[in-house]
Order: sequence, then structure tokens, then C-alpha cells
Amino acid sequence: MYVVESKGGAIACMFLALLCLGTWPAIMTLLERRGRLPQHTYLDYSITNLLAAVIIALTFGQIGDSKPDMPNFLTQLAQDNWPCVLFAMTGGFFLSLGNLSTQYAWAFVGLSVTEVVTSSITVVIGCFLIAVCLGSAVHYSNAVDNEAKLSALPDSYNDALGDKEKTGSNDAFPNKKDLESVSDHQEKAKVGTAGFLIQLENKRAIKVFGKSTLIGLGLTFFAGFCFSLFSPAFNLATNDQWNTMKDGVPHLVVYTAFFYFSVSCFVIAVILNIGFLFHPILNLPKSSFKAYLADWQGRQWALLAGLLCGFGNGLQFMGGQAAGYAAADAVQALPLVSTFWGVLLFGEYRKSSRRTYVLLVSMLMMFIVAVGVLMASSGHRKT
Repeated sequence: MYVVESKGGAIACMFLALLCLGTWPAIMTLLERRGRLPQHTYLDYSITNLLAAVIIALTFGQIGDSKPDMPNFLTQLAQDNWPCVLFAMTGGFFLSLGNLSTQYAWAFVGLSVTEVVTSSITVVIGCFLIAVCLGSAVHYSNAVDNEAKLSALPDSYNDALGDKEKTGSNDAFPNKKDLESVSDHQEKAKVGTAGFLIQLENKRAIKVFGKSTLIGLGLTFFAGFCFSLFSPAFNLATNDQWNTMKDGVPHLVVYTAFFYFSVSCFVIAVILNIGFLFHPILNLPKSSFKAYLADWQGRQWALLAGLLCGFGNGLQFMGGQAAGYAAADAVQALPLVSTFWGVLLFGEYRKSSRRTYVLLVSMLMMFIVAVGVLMASSGHRKT
């Protein structure tokens, strides 16, 4: 199998992982904003996420001859290594729960803040904790800004919004006559304006108007907690620090561990999202497996997101072979990539208050400092 042995190789793996893991959330967010049900998107994503792990295992995991202490992927599948396999699958379980939670958190909190907070919780350092606090402040400040924009609308808008909150309608304006006089304005709404926010709410799959900001923050913190557990579990799977393996049985190689990790991810995602088709959360409309199969709107993008996430995680773990898994967590700088996409594609925080901008910049600067400290601590892992 192919082993990353140099620090330069580890850095290359982590850089590519950073790009992949920072981009796939933007694709998923784009689909949700275009109205595609998150259950449909996540099922498509899960298929190619597993496919990426299989491709990595059958290529990099099969390069070269198999050695007794470092067997190839297919050789290791037949070995008695179930204690470490369970650690790998536990890591996949937590990653799947975390990713699923962030898919809903992006709608409430925004791509930038969600990624910064979850990544900061994953790697607990003082600067990261400050970034978490600042991220919560950014979310609250932006919510206040949006309320101010909406309160400046005519009374007919606000009455319609109030009716929506009371009825739980999936449309921000149940009475379409309320929009007749401003339909042209809606079509030309500029990013960051009240008209844009209403237009987005009417189009998106997850409706957020009238819901507590604590929902988004709760989902974000839960996702961060799950993310903080998957990397240690993967570390245990490949290094067996608790000595759970039988004598003479080699540790799981990174490709075998990643395969089982991804299988667990896939199984949990399929079970939960098929359940969400028939019993959706957050007032989403019900769907069915037949409706999912027939929904081709944006499917190619969801499949691409799964590939990016799968290859990103695989590259992160490959880099961990040389730099150590704690240092490989430097890919938690992915929110910087996600923030770029959030601002560029979705206009997050456009036309917000000066207070929100100050908090946003402070959060990102503190996050950059924390990532710098984490990367400075990296070193070549001794085997």
C-alpha cells in the first residue's frame, strides 16, 4: 500500500483535503437554498462518499506488496481485527451524525459561522474557544440585523410574516396577493436586502423565519461535539493504544480503517434519512423513497459533494500517517474556504451592520491564529 512518509507529502494531502472539505458544504447549502429537500441531498451525498472510500482503498491501499506488519487492504479484510474495526465504525457514526446536523444548521446559522464553530469545538485550544464565542455573537448580531431589515418592510409584509409564524406555513407569504404589488421588486432584490431574505425564504427547503436562533446554535454545538469524537476514534482504530488486538495481528492500516469508517457513515446516513423522508424534522414536507428516486434536480451536485467529502477525509487520514492525526486536524482551517464560498456565492452578511462585520472579522482572525498554533505543533509521527 502507499504510505505518506514525508512532511511535504503530509502537507500536500492536508492542503487538498482542506479544499475538498471546505467546498462540499457550499454545494450542499446551494442545493438547500434552491429548494431541494435535505433528505434527498444527503442520501445522494452518502452514496458517493462511500464510493470515494472504496476507490481510495482499492488503489492506494493495494499499491505494492503486502507486508506482515503492513498488509494491503484486501489482505486485511480477512484478518481478526474487529476491536479496531469497531473503533473505526464508531468514528464514522459520529461523523455521520455531525455532518447531518450541520446540513440543517447551515440554514439557521449560515455556512461561515457553522463551520468555524464546529471546527473550533473539534480542536479545543484557547483561541478556538474564543472563536466559538465570537461565532455565537456573529450569529446573534446577524439575526438582529435581519430582523431590522424585515421590520422596515410595509405592514402587509409583516402581517404575512406573522401569519406564517402562527400557521407554520412553508411559504413566507401564504397569501400570494400580498406580493402582487412588489413582484418586480422581488425579482430584482439585491443580496442582503429584506426582499432578498424573503425571496430566499420562499425558495429554500428549510424554512427559518419565526424559528428560534437557539435551534441553529444547538445543532451547531451538537455537530461540533460529534466531530470532536470521530478523529480520536480513528486514531484508536489505526494505532490501538488500548491494546485491544490479539498478539501478532497487525494494526488496521489507514485505508482499511477508512473503509469501515465510511461504511458506518453510509449506514447511519441511510437509516436516518430514509426515516426523515416519512417523518421529517423542522416542519419540512414529507417525502417518499419513490419521490427521492425521481428527484434529479441538483442530484449531480449532491453526488459531487459526496466525492469531495470522501476524498477530503481520506486525504486527511493519509496525511495523518506522517504528521500525526492531531496535526492533520489542521484541515479544520476549512471554514476559511467555506467562508469564501459563503460570502462569494450566497452573500452572507451582505449589508449587515458594522457590529456584525467587526465580530465576523474578529472570529476569523482568532480562528486563523488558532489554526496557526495547531499547525506549528505538527511534527513527523514516529512509527
